[in-house]
Amino acid sequence: MTRQFVDLHSHSTASDGTFAPADVVRLAKSAGLVGLALTDHDTIAGITEAAAEAKKLEITFIPGIEISAVPPIDNGTLHILGYCIDPQSPALAEMTRNLIDARDDRNPKIIARLRELGIVITMDEAVNYARGGVLGRPHIAALLIRKGIVKTVKQAFDEYLAPGGKAYFDKERLTPRAAISRIRQSGGLPVLAHPVQLRATNHAQLDRVIKDLLDLGLAGIEVIHSDHSQALVDKYTRLADRYGLLKTGGSDFHGGNKKDISLGTANGRRIPRKFMDDLLARAANPVRF
Repeated sequence: MTRQFVDLHSHSTASDGTFAPADVVRLAKSAGLVGLALTDHDTIAGITEAAAEAKKLEITFIPGIEISAVPPIDNGTLHILGYCIDPQSPALAEMTRNLIDARDDRNPKIIARLRELGIVITMDEAVNYARGGVLGRPHIAALLIRKGIVKTVKQAFDEYLAPGGKAYFDKERLTPRAAISRIRQSGGLPVLAHPVQLRATNHAQLDRVIKDLLDLGLAGIEVIHSDHSQALVDKYTRLADRYGLLKTGGSDFHGGNKKDISLGTANGRRIPRKFMDDLLARAANPVRF
């Protein structure tokens, strides 16, 4: 039987991607994928459009979200993916509204600091570049590239937008407990995204984080990701198996904002359909589109 593949981590113009939600679905179809999850940062604004296109193209669609939470390790990042969420959930609506408000408070501070540094970017420019999506640092990074200040998104973050950067401002983030709880309240399954970005310094520290998140209701680990080597894929697979956690995978596709990443492929690896099927089987009341 021919193997089938999916992508469970993708972004659209609803947050910081460069493809409209429906276009992400069309790209998934052209890539031969049988399933897709749209997991925009802190918003579910693209789900309705993507779901409608997926139904038309007969691709299994999983409504998702990616939430930034307070990291348990200094200098690390903690993102929680929510799968099979109910887009009509009041708890989810309140959470996304608060998270977007936090981003909106930070963006003018970043732009003002850049202007102090002699880099002229206006809020109007940034808003227009976001094309109606949730304005975030990747959009500002893209404008820094366009103006010739930096050459890559990584350089933009390293020099200006990441912690320690010249124009970095933190934002209000949910605690891990709150992020996982809200996903659960919306009927979803919380999954640890790209665990390599936690920046655990040793296995014991990583194991402790996983145990703590499991106690809070974590359902899975993203084992396949574009930042993961095969050694890391194997390591996170063993962790998932040890604790009975779901295994997921995705490219973390952003379109032009991450030009080296293609939908459906994560560092040369493909994501098996079984990951999606297991998610749907575990969900209490999976929202199907």
